[in-house]
Amino acid sequence: MFATRLIIALWLLSVASGLRAEPLVLLTENLPPLSMAANGGNFAKDADVQGISSDTVRALCNKAQIECQLILRFPWDRLYKQALDNQGYGLFSTTRTPEREALFKWVGPIATSNWVLLAKTDSAITVDNLQQAGAYRIGGYRNDAIAQFLTERGLTVQSSLQDWENLGKLEKDVIDLWATDEVVGRYMAKQSPLGALKVVHRFNNADLYLALNKDTPVELVQKLQKALDDILVEDALGAIRDGYL
Repeated sequence: MFATRLIIALWLLSVASGLRAEPLVLLTENLPPLSMAANGGNFAKDADVQGISSDTVRALCNKAQIECQLILRFPWDRLYKQALDNQGYGLFSTTRTPEREALFKWVGPIATSNWVLLAKTDSAITVDNLQQAGAYRIGGYRNDAIAQFLTERGLTVQSSLQDWENLGKLEKDVIDLWATDEVVGRYMAKQSPLGALKVVHRFNNADLYLALNKDTPVELVQKLQKALDDILVEDALGAIRDGYL
């Protein structure tokens, strides 16, 4: 009986060790300055994945002494499904909505997103509320929480497969307003021929999280959250953010 128990114990220990040996695969998209590839493309791994959220996630993995592999890929829909369906996977930067709450386990917030409607600097559009915004052509990012927020409130949003495509639509007057994160929108505009955009209306803000597959062990989630909490106390996130803005 003792020998049987010993064998079982050793087997469980080997399984646990094997699980710890596997890196946590954390997926993100190309969304400067939150996440971006060093070469500016739509694929990157590990150190070549840069940005405010990416550096934050890397820092909390290091703090927790958990091996994490960061992968930047395209499109968002594919990444979302991978994290949803595969144990050992996670996704960032993810808005924690009521619809998503039970689908993942959460670590965060790793950043805050301010939702805005942007227009060209010479635009005469003024908007005091979302009802008024509905009179204009609005561009958004497919399956993004911001676009979903507007759609759920009865607004029509022209969705793009990549958020930066809305810059071209604004430039060509295909859309009047771009619904996006303020930091992301302003950063992308600086890299484009438009150079800058103006905020027409601020309509919401949301914390952004690392969303982990729902089968992720609770102990692992707690370890990552504790690491993030320690980093926040140390005020290290401000230095990460300031390095990109």
